Amino acid sequence: MKWVTREKARVDRIACPWLISRFIDKEPTFLFVPSDQVKQVAAREGATPYDIPGGERCSFDAFLEKYKLEEPALKTMALIVRGADTDARQLTPESPGLYALATGFQAMAKDDHDNMAKQFPVYDALYAYCRAKVK
Repeated sequence: MKWVTREKARVDRIACPWLISRFIDKEPTFLFVPSDQVKQVAAREGATPYDIPGGERCSFDAFLEKYKLEEPALKTMALIVRGADTDARQLTPESPGLYALATGFQAMAKDDHDNMAKQFPVYDALYAYCRAKVK
């Protein structure tokens, strides 16, 4: 499947590709485009758009709900991601750290695909942390 979101990804727009590739779609294609082109590219490419601005929840939350991903560790991750991605940084103790890491990776990466490659190990580690936390 193809998935499309706004370019210059930071938190939710990297967390979602991680979630998609690990639990939803084993061979995804991710497209990062200017924000005013997301809907147009989605229609043209037959891609699923995600992380479109608005609301207090994140696309990570929406994907858990839509794909019925009920694992407690993923629900714990969703809170961390939501806190890091929104103005509710105080939502979890981990959220400010994830925001800081994501901001640093965004600054270091040459493009959004490079950013994903660099950050996926962080999300693998965060998932492992959340699995241990909810035992």
